[in-house]
Amino acid sequence: MATTRKRLGDLLVESGLITEAQLSTALEEKPRDQKLGDSLLQRGYITEQQLIEVLEFQLGIPHVNLYRYPFDPKLFNIVPKEFAKRNSIVPLKAEGDRLFVAMSDPMDYLSVDDLRLSTGFHIETAIASKDDILKTISKYYDDDFLEEFSVEQPEDKQDQADELTDLDSPIVRLVNQVLSSAITQKASDIHIDPQEHQVVIRFRVDGLLKTERYLPKHMQAMLTARIKIMSGLDITESRMPQDGRIKVNIDFRPIDLRVSSLPTVFGEKIVMRILDLSSSLNDLAKLGFSEANLQKFLLEIERPNGIVLISGPTGSGKSSTLYAALNKLNQEAVNIITVEDPVEYQLEGVNQIQVNPAVGLTFANGLRSILRQDPDIVMVGEIRDRETVEIAIRASLTGHLVLSTIHTNDAVASITRLIDMGVEPFLVTASLNAVIAQRLIRRVCRDCGKPMPASNREKEIFAKRHMEIDTIVRGPGCASCNMTGYRGRVAIHEVLIINDEMREAINNHSTPAKLREIATRNGTIFLIDDGLEKVKRGITTTEEVLRVALIE
Repeated sequence: MATTRKRLGDLLVESGLITEAQLSTALEEKPRDQKLGDSLLQRGYITEQQLIEVLEFQLGIPHVNLYRYPFDPKLFNIVPKEFAKRNSIVPLKAEGDRLFVAMSDPMDYLSVDDLRLSTGFHIETAIASKDDILKTISKYYDDDFLEEFSVEQPEDKQDQADELTDLDSPIVRLVNQVLSSAITQKASDIHIDPQEHQVVIRFRVDGLLKTERYLPKHMQAMLTARIKIMSGLDITESRMPQDGRIKVNIDFRPIDLRVSSLPTVFGEKIVMRILDLSSSLNDLAKLGFSEANLQKFLLEIERPNGIVLISGPTGSGKSSTLYAALNKLNQEAVNIITVEDPVEYQLEGVNQIQVNPAVGLTFANGLRSILRQDPDIVMVGEIRDRETVEIAIRASLTGHLVLSTIHTNDAVASITRLIDMGVEPFLVTASLNAVIAQRLIRRVCRDCGKPMPASNREKEIFAKRHMEIDTIVRGPGCASCNMTGYRGRVAIHEVLIINDEMREAINNHSTPAKLREIATRNGTIFLIDDGLEKVKRGITTTEEVLRVALIE
C-alpha cells in the first residue's frame, strides 16, 4: 500500500509553528525556483532548527550533525558538486546498495529520485541544516586543490597569467571557495591580512571579525593578483591604494563585492565588502523599527520637501535604510535621482549616479547637476562638506525631498555637525525635517535563547531609563550560532523630529543638552531606550545595547 507523502507546509501548520496565513504568503510571494522551507526561513517565520525538529518528529527521519562526521572522501566522487550545492545534499556513507545522504529538505523527492537514478543506489535520507551542508561541501569538495600549490610560483609570465584566469587552476578555486564560504556564513566583509610568515583570512559575521583560515605566505602574491584581476585593478601597482568591484554568481546567487587594496609592510591587505543582491532590502518593516519610530519615519519621508538625514558610524546599516526608503517611495509618477559613492545596490526605476572624483564628479557637482534633471526626490550618499550640505539645503528649499547620511554619534549631534560645517542655524531649521540615528546589534539566537532572571546591574540600568525588567533572553550557544549565543542583527533607532520648539532652540544656539531635553519632552525614543525595549522583548541582550549606545 502506497504511503501518502505529506507536504512540508501542512506539517508546519499542524505543528503550530506557522499559521495558514503565513503559509499562503510564503507560497504566493516566493520565486518559482525557491523551496518553501527557504522562503519560510527568509521571512523569519521559523528557524532552521525548528524546521529540522518538525521533520525529525513528524516523519521519523533522523537528524545528523555534520560538524565532526567521519566522511568517506570517495563518496564525494559519486555525488557531483553542482548537484550537491543545488539540492543541499552531502553523501554520508554507503552500505551495500544503499547510499545514506544528509539533506536540508528530505521531502525534496525529485532530488532523491534524480540521485537514485544517477547513482544506482537506494537513497536513505537524514536531515542536516543547510549551513552545515554548505560548509561541508565547501570543505570536502574544494580543499584537495590546496595541495596543488607549489612553493615555487611559475616563473614564466604567460604561465602565471594562465593560472590566474584558468577556472580549474588552484588559485581560482581557492578564491571561489573563500567567497562561497563567506556567503554561506552570511559574512558582510572578507579581510585578507598579510602577515610576516602567513596570510590570514577573516570574515566579519554579525559585526565581529573571526579568523576563517591561515594560508602559507607563498600563496599571497597569486591570491592578491587573482582578486585584483577579478575586480579590474592594476596588478602591477602595489604601492598605492586601489578600489574595484566584482560581480559574480556564488551558489546560484548574484553577489556584488566592493574591493579595496591597501599597501602594508607585509604586502597588500585586501578587504571585500559583500553586497548580496538577492537579500531583501526593500521592506522598511523588516529593518527593526519599533511601531512608533516606523510611523514617524514614514511620515517624514512622504513629505514633499525638506531634508531627512540618517546618522551613524560606518557599518551601522544606514545604506540599507536609505535603499528601503527609496524603494518605498519609488513610483511611476516620481523622479528619483541619487548620487552615491559607490552605488551599492541598483534599484529598478531609480536614476543612480556614481561619484568619480578623477573626472571632477563629486557629491557637490553631481547634486548640482541633478537639480537640472527635474527630480522629485534626491538621495545624496553622504554629506561630507559645507558645499554639499548647502546645495542639499537649496534643493530642499526649492521643493525637493532630500535623503542623505551623516557620520555622527546620535541625532542631536547631527544638528551640531551641520552648524560646525558653517551652515547658518536658520538654514538648518528651514530645511531639516528629521534625523534618524541608527546602530546594528546582534540578535539572540532563536534556537538556543532561553529566558533567565535579570541581574541586579541590569535592573539598575533599566531603572535609570524608567523601565523595569525581570527576565532576559540569553543564548548559551549552539551549532546554529557557532556557540556565540547570537545569530543575525537588528537595528535600533532614534527618530528626532525637528518641530517648531526644536527650530526655535536651534536658532537660539541652544546647547545639545537643551536640544535633548526638548526631544525627550516631545516623546523621542533614544537609541538606548529602543535597545532596552528590544531586550525586554527577548530580541537582544543588555550587553549588546551597551556596546553601541551610551546610558546617560
